[in-house]
Amino acid sequence: MNPADEGFWANVPFGTGVKRVALDANGLVALDKPEGVLSHPNGPGDEQRALVRAHYDLDKECFEWPVEGGGIQRLWLINRLDSATSGLILAALDGGLAREVRAQFQRRQIQKAYQALVFGVPRKPVEVWKDVLSVRKADGHIRTAAGGGSLPAESRMSLIRAGKGARRLSLIKLEPRTGRSHQLRVQCAKRGMPIVGDRTYGNFAANREFARAGGAKRLFLHSLSVSFDYDFGGRVHAFAAVAPLPAEFEHFE
Repeated sequence: MNPADEGFWANVPFGTGVKRVALDANGLVALDKPEGVLSHPNGPGDEQRALVRAHYDLDKECFEWPVEGGGIQRLWLINRLDSATSGLILAALDGGLAREVRAQFQRRQIQKAYQALVFGVPRKPVEVWKDVLSVRKADGHIRTAAGGGSLPAESRMSLIRAGKGARRLSLIKLEPRTGRSHQLRVQCAKRGMPIVGDRTYGNFAANREFARAGGAKRLFLHSLSVSFDYDFGGRVHAFAAVAPLPAEFEHFE
């Protein structure tokens, strides 16, 4: 299959609001996932809420759907985002390529950047956050805590803009150097700067006030950019993608 075939991409059953933002000649694709869309279905009733509205094979980590004329088309998922988080998700038309890029994530060779709207203002415009986290799964939900665990977590935080209103909101950039579950949300909350709209680790009273004042009801965490080099077909290839920051992130005092 030719990855540049626009006819193919027009027929991929993408979920509501999902957009393609980058594609290379090997079939590595970056998708911009809206808030509320699942990275993949968690059960038979989830397909209409997923990144691709199709069957998902958990073992192969790929979406599968029938194509005209017979046969099955597949799209391999490379990384995931919580449904509440918007932004970049990577996928591939080739299973071997997907495995190679997943390995890059595991080796921490992917440069990732997020932006978040938080309550409060950082003490310094740039900080490196180092924590030890514990992660547990209960009733099908992941819960992460700072302290009491054994998982090192590191992120670089830089201030983009601080609001001047009474709510003291800040727009920050977060560059995780490790990939722990809910890492950024927990690290922000630990430092007294919970992410706006975080219903698990956030400031619930502040969330309600923000919503009453006209703010969007969502988690204000967005996967903004990725860049890396990868080996495939006997060559090294460079890949980079950006998912534009949703407009609601810019509307604060």
